[in-house]
Amino acid sequence: MEKVFEVKHLSYQIGETKILKDINLNIEKGKYVTVVGPSGSGKSTLMRILASMISPTSGDVLFNGQPITSFDPMQYRQRVSYAFQQPTLFGKTVKDNLQFPFEVRKKDFDESLVKKYLEMVNLNESYITKSVNDVSGGEKQRIALIRNLIFPPEVLITDEVTAGLDAENKAIVHKMLNEFNKRGLTILRVTHDETEIDDAQNLITIKNGEVANV
Repeated sequence: MEKVFEVKHLSYQIGETKILKDINLNIEKGKYVTVVGPSGSGKSTLMRILASMISPTSGDVLFNGQPITSFDPMQYRQRVSYAFQQPTLFGKTVKDNLQFPFEVRKKDFDESLVKKYLEMVNLNESYITKSVNDVSGGEKQRIALIRNLIFPPEVLITDEVTAGLDAENKAIVHKMLNEFNKRGLTILRVTHDETEIDDAQNLITIKNGEVANV
């Protein structure tokens, strides 16, 4: 299988505190990988390094065989997208958020495409004009995921995106992510959710800054 990420002797520390210690792992293209471990084990730090949000203290990360440092940061973030546990909606309306991916790519806003994506996550077209202050936490997460996926990246990293969501919202998020994974999207999912861990096809465990199993 083709590797999307190769992590070689990766370490990260802040001052004298070692967060990640000599991490070596490969992520294959098209896989849905679940990353688990105790709080403070370093899993979110590892994901932020893969997303090029922070730089490792030592070691290398290759994306499609090339060092991630060789990519233009904005272009890289269009190829490797990061979804946060507590998404931030900016501007005044939902449209401000869903227009943004078009603007950074210098494309015209495609309302019919946006409507299709809203439908995919059980939101009707009236949400386009809604104030960001009038959407629930679960709706915010769904809108933020549309923002991540409306121009599908090669990799989506999700950092506990279902934490705090009710069963209905979790099911909607799972359905969307599974659909995109079937289309070839590589997903790296950080979670503490027992059901998600039980359902995991590919599991990586991080403990004390080290890979405990792959």
